[in-house]
Amino acid sequence: MTIRCVEDFAHVGLPRDAAAILLMETDGHAAVVADEAAKMEEIARSCGALTVHSASTAEESARLATARRSAFSALARMAPTTILEDATVPRSELTKMINFIQEVAARHRLRVGTFGHMGDGNLHPTFLTDERNADEMHRVELAMREIFDYAIALGGTITGEHGVGLAKKSFLPRAIGEASLTLMQQLKRTLDPHGILNPGKIFDV
Repeated sequence: MTIRCVEDFAHVGLPRDAAAILLMETDGHAAVVADEAAKMEEIARSCGALTVHSASTAEESARLATARRSAFSALARMAPTTILEDATVPRSELTKMINFIQEVAARHRLRVGTFGHMGDGNLHPTFLTDERNADEMHRVELAMREIFDYAIALGGTITGEHGVGLAKKSFLPRAIGEASLTLMQQLKRTLDPHGILNPGKIFDV
Protein backbone atom coordinates (compact mmCIF):
# COMPACT_ATOMS: atom_id res chain seq x y z
CA MET A 1 0.00 0.00 0.00
CA THR A 2 2.77 2.45 0.87
CA ILE A 3 4.53 1.90 -2.45
CA ARG A 4 1.36 2.52 -4.45
CA CYS A 5 0.45 5.62 -2.43
CA VAL A 6 3.95 7.10 -2.73
CA GLU A 7 4.10 6.47 -6.45
CA ASP A 8 0.69 8.06 -7.01
CA PHE A 9 1.78 11.06 -4.93
CA ALA A 10 5.43 11.63 -5.84
CA HIS A 11 5.86 9.77 -9.18
CA VAL A 12 9.32 8.52 -8.24
CA GLY A 13 9.20 5.50 -10.55
CA LEU A 14 8.80 2.83 -7.89
CA PRO A 15 7.94 -0.74 -8.95
CA ARG A 16 4.28 -1.18 -8.05
CA ASP A 17 4.57 -4.97 -8.10
CA ALA A 18 7.21 -5.07 -5.35
CA ALA A 19 6.20 -6.35 -1.91
CA ALA A 20 8.67 -3.95 -0.30
CA ILE A 21 11.40 -1.48 -1.17
CA LEU A 22 14.61 -1.03 0.82
CA LEU A 23 16.53 2.21 0.42
CA MET A 24 20.21 1.98 1.36
CA GLU A 25 22.79 4.74 1.44
CA THR A 26 26.53 4.97 1.86
CA ASP A 27 28.84 7.97 1.96
CA GLY A 28 32.51 8.83 2.34
CA HIS A 29 35.54 8.58 0.05
CA ALA A 30 34.57 7.71 -3.52
CA ALA A 31 36.45 4.40 -3.51
CA VAL A 32 34.86 3.36 -0.22
CA VAL A 33 31.39 4.31 -1.45
CA ALA A 34 31.84 2.32 -4.64
CA ASP A 35 33.02 -0.75 -2.70
CA GLU A 36 30.21 -0.55 -0.15
CA ALA A 37 27.58 0.02 -2.83
CA ALA A 38 28.79 -3.06 -4.71
CA LYS A 39 28.59 -5.14 -1.53
CA MET A 40 25.07 -3.81 -0.83
CA GLU A 41 23.96 -4.85 -4.29
CA GLU A 42 25.56 -8.29 -3.92
CA ILE A 43 23.81 -8.89 -0.58
CA ALA A 44 20.48 -7.64 -1.90
CA ARG A 45 20.60 -9.95 -4.92
CA SER A 46 21.69 -12.93 -2.83
CA CYS A 47 18.68 -12.34 -0.56
CA GLY A 48 16.20 -12.42 -3.43
CA ALA A 49 15.80 -8.79 -4.49
CA LEU A 50 13.76 -8.59 -7.69
CA THR A 51 15.69 -5.56 -8.89
CA VAL A 52 18.56 -3.44 -7.57
CA HIS A 53 18.97 0.13 -8.74
CA SER A 54 21.94 2.32 -7.83
CA ALA A 55 21.80 6.09 -8.12
CA SER A 56 24.59 7.42 -10.32
CA THR A 57 24.13 11.14 -9.56
CA ALA A 58 23.21 13.28 -6.56
CA GLU A 59 20.00 14.27 -8.31
CA GLU A 60 19.01 10.65 -8.82
CA SER A 61 19.82 9.87 -5.20
CA ALA A 62 17.63 12.75 -4.03
CA ARG A 63 14.77 11.53 -6.24
CA LEU A 64 14.93 8.06 -4.73
CA ALA A 65 15.10 9.51 -1.21
CA THR A 66 11.85 11.32 -1.99
CA ALA A 67 10.11 7.96 -1.72
CA ARG A 68 10.87 7.73 1.99
CA ARG A 69 10.41 11.42 2.75
CA SER A 70 6.97 11.51 1.19
CA ALA A 71 5.63 8.25 2.69
CA PHE A 72 3.53 9.81 5.43
CA SER A 73 2.19 12.61 3.26
CA ALA A 74 1.25 10.12 0.56
CA LEU A 75 -0.60 7.88 3.01
CA ALA A 76 -2.31 10.78 4.80
CA ARG A 77 -4.10 11.72 1.58
CA MET A 78 -5.99 8.43 1.60
CA ALA A 79 -8.30 8.84 4.62
CA PRO A 80 -9.77 11.52 6.90
CA THR A 81 -7.77 10.25 9.89
CA THR A 82 -4.18 9.01 9.80
CA ILE A 83 -2.76 7.28 12.87
CA LEU A 84 1.01 6.86 12.67
CA GLU A 85 2.37 4.29 15.11
CA ASP A 86 5.87 3.42 16.19
CA ALA A 87 6.76 -0.22 16.95
CA THR A 88 10.37 -1.36 17.01
CA VAL A 89 11.84 -4.86 16.81
CA PRO A 90 15.34 -6.34 16.40
CA ARG A 91 16.40 -6.12 12.76
CA SER A 92 16.41 -9.91 12.50
CA GLU A 93 12.66 -9.88 13.22
CA LEU A 94 11.62 -7.19 10.73
CA THR A 95 10.15 -9.61 8.19
CA LYS A 96 8.03 -11.29 10.85
CA MET A 97 6.81 -7.94 12.15
CA ILE A 98 5.92 -6.54 8.75
CA ASN A 99 4.04 -9.70 7.78
CA PHE A 100 2.21 -9.67 11.11
CA ILE A 101 1.11 -6.07 10.63
CA GLN A 102 -0.40 -6.97 7.26
CA GLU A 103 -2.11 -10.03 8.71
CA VAL A 104 -3.59 -7.99 11.56
CA ALA A 105 -4.79 -5.32 9.16
CA ALA A 106 -6.57 -7.89 7.00
CA ARG A 107 -8.13 -9.64 9.98
CA HIS A 108 -9.50 -6.39 11.42
CA ARG A 109 -10.55 -5.09 8.00
CA LEU A 110 -8.26 -2.06 8.16
CA ARG A 111 -6.02 -0.21 5.74
CA VAL A 112 -2.46 0.02 7.01
CA GLY A 113 0.61 1.25 5.17
CA THR A 114 3.99 0.47 6.72
CA PHE A 115 7.32 2.25 6.35
CA GLY A 116 10.20 2.93 8.69
CA HIS A 117 13.90 2.74 9.44
CA MET A 118 15.26 -0.70 8.64
CA GLY A 119 18.66 0.07 10.15
CA ASP A 120 17.29 0.18 13.69
CA GLY A 121 14.13 -1.93 13.29
CA ASN A 122 11.81 1.05 13.79
CA LEU A 123 8.53 0.55 11.90
CA HIS A 124 5.66 2.97 11.38
CA PRO A 125 2.43 1.07 10.74
CA THR A 126 0.10 3.85 9.59
CA PHE A 127 -3.65 3.35 9.95
CA LEU A 128 -5.80 5.01 7.31
CA THR A 129 -9.13 5.42 9.03
CA ASP A 130 -11.89 7.83 10.07
CA GLU A 131 -12.23 8.88 13.69
CA ARG A 132 -15.95 9.51 13.12
CA ASN A 133 -16.44 5.77 12.63
CA ALA A 134 -16.59 4.35 16.18
CA ASP A 135 -16.57 0.72 15.06
CA GLU A 136 -13.52 1.21 12.86
CA MET A 137 -11.67 3.10 15.59
CA HIS A 138 -12.36 0.22 17.95
CA ARG A 139 -10.83 -2.18 15.43
CA VAL A 140 -7.82 0.13 15.10
CA GLU A 141 -7.33 -0.04 18.86
CA LEU A 142 -7.53 -3.83 18.84
CA ALA A 143 -5.04 -4.03 15.98
CA MET A 144 -2.64 -1.65 17.70
CA ARG A 145 -2.73 -3.75 20.86
CA GLU A 146 -1.88 -6.89 18.87
CA ILE A 147 0.95 -5.13 17.05
CA PHE A 148 2.51 -3.80 20.25
CA ASP A 149 2.16 -7.15 22.01
CA TYR A 150 3.84 -8.91 19.09
CA ALA A 151 6.66 -6.35 18.96
CA ILE A 152 7.36 -6.98 22.65
CA ALA A 153 7.18 -10.75 22.13
CA LEU A 154 9.84 -10.43 19.41
CA GLY A 155 12.16 -8.65 21.82
CA GLY A 156 11.17 -5.16 20.72
CA THR A 157 9.39 -2.19 22.21
CA ILE A 158 6.27 -0.06 21.77
CA THR A 159 8.25 2.95 20.63
CA GLY A 160 11.57 3.50 18.94
CA GLU A 161 11.52 7.27 18.59
CA HIS A 162 8.11 8.84 19.27
CA GLY A 163 7.94 8.09 22.98
CA VAL A 164 4.99 7.12 25.16
CA GLY A 165 2.11 9.58 25.45
CA LEU A 166 -1.56 9.33 26.30
CA ALA A 167 -2.28 7.06 23.34
CA LYS A 168 0.28 4.49 24.52
CA LYS A 169 -0.09 4.94 28.27
CA SER A 170 -2.01 1.68 28.67
CA PHE A 171 0.73 -0.29 26.90
CA LEU A 172 3.57 0.94 29.12
CA PRO A 173 3.27 -1.65 31.95
CA ARG A 174 3.39 -4.48 29.41
CA ALA A 175 6.45 -2.96 27.74
CA ILE A 176 8.63 -2.20 30.77
CA GLY A 177 7.18 -4.32 33.59
CA GLU A 178 5.59 -3.31 36.87
CA ALA A 179 8.89 -2.85 38.73
CA SER A 180 10.20 -0.31 36.22
CA LEU A 181 6.83 1.43 36.12
CA THR A 182 6.81 1.74 39.92
CA LEU A 183 10.33 3.18 39.86
CA MET A 184 9.30 5.77 37.28
CA GLN A 185 6.29 6.75 39.39
CA GLN A 186 8.51 7.13 42.46
CA LEU A 187 10.93 9.34 40.52
CA LYS A 188 8.02 11.46 39.33
CA ARG A 189 6.77 11.94 42.88
CA THR A 190 10.28 12.83 44.07
CA LEU A 191 10.96 15.37 41.34
CA ASP A 192 7.41 16.71 41.12
CA PRO A 193 5.72 16.30 44.52
CA HIS A 194 2.97 18.79 43.69
CA GLY A 195 2.12 17.27 40.32
CA ILE A 196 2.65 20.47 38.35
CA LEU A 197 4.82 18.98 35.57
CA ASN A 198 2.69 17.58 32.75
CA PRO A 199 -0.18 16.98 35.21
CA GLY A 200 -2.62 14.13 34.76
CA LYS A 201 -0.80 12.60 31.80
CA ILE A 202 1.46 9.56 32.17
CA PHE A 203 2.00 9.44 35.94
CA ASP A 204 -0.36 10.59 38.65
CA VAL A 205 1.27 11.92 41.82
